[in-house]
Amino acid sequence: MAVNYKTKGTCSTKLEFDLREGKVYSVAFEGGCDGNLKALGMLVEGMDAGELVGKLKGLRCGKRKTSCADQLATAVEQALAQA
Repeated sequence: MAVNYKTKGTCSTKLEFDLREGKVYSVAFEGGCDGNLKALGMLVEGMDAGELVGKLKGLRCGKRKTSCADQLATAVEQALAQA
């Protein structure tokens, strides 16, 4: 399932990924810290979706209440609930 998610509270404005058989693939962010977000996408490639949520949910960026990683976890969590 292809997922498009509009991020909230981060420098990135949107993220996209594929969820197949409970695993996350092809993570891509629009905006934000390009190198860091490409690295994040590479690190989570093929990761179990539940594991990703467990590791990234709640991470904050500076004084913000969220981060790009947290937004990815939120998007994956929502996608899992809809699957």
